Amino acid sequence: MIDKKTIEHIAKLARLQITEQEAQEYSLQLAKALNHFEQISKVNTEGVEPLITPTEIESFWREDEALNEFTAEEMTGNAPDKAGNLFKVPPVVG
Repeated sequence: MIDKKTIEHIAKLARLQITEQEAQEYSLQLAKALNHFEQISKVNTEGVEPLITPTEIESFWREDEALNEFTAEEMTGNAPDKAGNLFKVPPVVG
């Protein structure tokens, strides 16, 4: 079982404020989760090839082609506000 001190340390790192009751509850929950991982690690996987994907679907790759179908003026033509060939938007950080 993960002790309360470890839970409080994790909460501090995550900048969370937790109560004593929450620390105890999280300790039990994490212990259960880690127990499941222990059970999974005990499964005999000898002779089983690792999977890259869970299905047999093969990836379809294509060459990237840069297409200049529109001019800058055409792309910004419907913009409510623009500066030259750029979209003008309100500042995000003030």
